[in-house]
Amino acid sequence: MASQDKLAAAEAEAADPPAARQPTMPVSYEHSRSLPGLLHELGISLVVSTYQAGKVFTVGSQAGDLRLRFHHFEKAMGIARTPTGLAIVTHRQVWTLPAGPPALARRVDATAAHDICLLAREAHFTGPILGHDLAWCHDRLWIVNTLFNCLCTLEPGWSFVPRWQPPFISEIANGDRCHLNGLAVDESGPRFVTVLGETDVVAGWRESKRDGGCLIDVASSEVLVRGLAMPHSPRLQAGTLWLLNSGHGRLERYDSSARRTLPVAELPGYTRGLDLHGDLAFVGLSRIRETAIFSGLPLDERRESLRCGVAAVELRSGRIVATLFFTTGVEEIFDVRVLPGYRNPILSGPYPDTDETETIWLVPSSPPPRS
Repeated sequence: MASQDKLAAAEAEAADPPAARQPTMPVSYEHSRSLPGLLHELGISLVVSTYQAGKVFTVGSQAGDLRLRFHHFEKAMGIARTPTGLAIVTHRQVWTLPAGPPALARRVDATAAHDICLLAREAHFTGPILGHDLAWCHDRLWIVNTLFNCLCTLEPGWSFVPRWQPPFISEIANGDRCHLNGLAVDESGPRFVTVLGETDVVAGWRESKRDGGCLIDVASSEVLVRGLAMPHSPRLQAGTLWLLNSGHGRLERYDSSARRTLPVAELPGYTRGLDLHGDLAFVGLSRIRETAIFSGLPLDERRESLRCGVAAVELRSGRIVATLFFTTGVEEIFDVRVLPGYRNPILSGPYPDTDETETIWLVPSSPPPRS
C-alpha cells in the first residue's frame, strides 16, 4: 500500500459556512499501488462526497501518483454528471458546477497538469430536504427528496416540484417515512428507486431496517424485491441493474427473471455510492456509526474490520482490483461518480477561503451586447 497524509477542514456536522477559519483536522489515507495506474489507463478520475466531513474530493492521477483535492460543501450527498459538468446536493441547496474554458484548468495550477476545472456557479435553494441521489435525464435534474418521500425536479420559483412517490406514501408531506434514497435512470427517465421500508409513518422505516428494504419500479410503482438491508445506489448499465445491499456490505445485481438480487462482491464497509465504467464498479465504503440506526444490521457483526474509502470491483469476477482507504478524518462516503475522459480534475467550490484556494473569476473580455 502507498500512504500519504493531508490536512483538510472536516467539520463532522458542518452547518452554515464558517464566519472564520475553523481548526483543521488531519485526513490520512492509503491506497493500493494499482489505483493510480488504473485511473490513468482508463483515462478517468473520481468525484466523491462525504456527508460526515462536509467535503467533495477528487481522485485523479498525475505522473504515476494519486492526486486528491478536498473542497467544502455543506453536508455533501448525491453527485450527478450533467451535460456541462456536475451537480451536487448539499444540506440546503443544489450546486451546479459547469466546466470552465479548457485553458483555465492549466492556468489554475501550472505545475499540476489539470485537464478540467469545474466551477461552482449557481445554487438552487431547496431547503433541508435530505436530498440523496440525483441524476440528469429529460433535460433536467431529478432528485431523491427523502424528507418528502418523493422524486422531484427543480424549477424556477419553487423549492422543488414533486414528480413521483412510492405507492404506499399517501401524501407529499414533511417527514421521512420510507427513507427513499436511491435512483437509477436511463435515457427514458427515472427507472428504479430504493427505499429502506414500506411505511407511511414518519420514521417507520427504522423498525425494519435489517430486512425491510425494497427495490421499486418507477413506471409501474411495483415493488420488485423485498428483504434488502438498507439498500442504496441503484445504477443501470447496458440494461443491467446493479445496486448496493448496504447492510450486508455487498454489491449486487438484479436478476429480472427471478426477481431477486444476486451477490457480486462482499466489501469491507457499509456500501453506499456507486458508479460503473466498463467492467468496473467504483463503490463507496463507510464505517458504521455506533448509533441506533446502524445497530442490528448483518454488517454489524464485522464492525471492527470495516474501512472507509472507495473500492474498484471487477463486475465479472467480483474481485477488488484497487482501493483507497481513509485512516483518519473521514468515516463515511456518500456518493462516487466517474469523470470519464479526465485524469486530473480540479474543482473551484463555493467556499475557497475554507478550502484555502484562490477565488476564480470568469469575466468576458468585453461587455456582452444588451438584449
